[in-house]
Amino acid sequence: MRALAIAASGMTAQQLNVEVIANNIANISTTGFKGAKAEFTDLLYQAERSAGTPNRGGQDIIPEGAQLGLGVRAAAIRNLNLQGPMTKTGNKLDLALNGRGWFQVTGPNGETLYTRSGALNKNATGQIVTLEGYQIAPAIAVPQNTSDIQINETGEVFADPGTGTLQQIGQITLANFTNEAGLQSLGNNLFQETAASGTAQIQTAGAAGVATINQGYLESSNVDSVKEITELITAQRSYEMNSKVIQAADEMYSTLTKAVG
Repeated sequence: MRALAIAASGMTAQQLNVEVIANNIANISTTGFKGAKAEFTDLLYQAERSAGTPNRGGQDIIPEGAQLGLGVRAAAIRNLNLQGPMTKTGNKLDLALNGRGWFQVTGPNGETLYTRSGALNKNATGQIVTLEGYQIAPAIAVPQNTSDIQINETGEVFADPGTGTLQQIGQITLANFTNEAGLQSLGNNLFQETAASGTAQIQTAGAAGVATINQGYLESSNVDSVKEITELITAQRSYEMNSKVIQAADEMYSTLTKAVG
């Protein structure tokens, strides 16, 4: 029976849906995390009777056909790049982006990666790095004996080397993409450019259509816990309904085999 395969594809789809929701909920406290949504598409259709063919007399056209869908499959898992709420930390090297844009990070192989997490720190040589130890790009080194660091909304970094006077030591620039959903997630809050995302456009923070930088804040996860629980219940009910279809099809098949036997 085709109903078995169709319902099985529905169960597989809803299992993936639950897994995406579970990942969203698991990262509800992850800095800069962007929730995702599973997108589905229907499978091929089997034509039992094609619309537009002549009827038995050959004079008139059949207005409607009979096409049976063969199930569902996953089309994409889309990252929802919506702004997350700001959380005040007071830490001088905590930075939050308000608007579109990505921090640039130099990866372990020298490649440029991208992140929304602005939880930064200094390494042993004074370089500003992520929590995983990767340097931000362009690289910025904080002088020794620095007593204060100020970062304005446009990404200019100033330090007071103990003289009471702020001196500019670097400029944080942001990357933008035509299709942010096309970025490849690498884990550790890092993303990589792909052909789908388009080439990174390097811009100054605060420019038209570009995020501003807020010192002393972090961008929290944009996951809405209430919405995720609602989606979870819906996915669970959909899984159960597909299971009922399999059960019903199995009972129909058993009835048929008994009748034939």
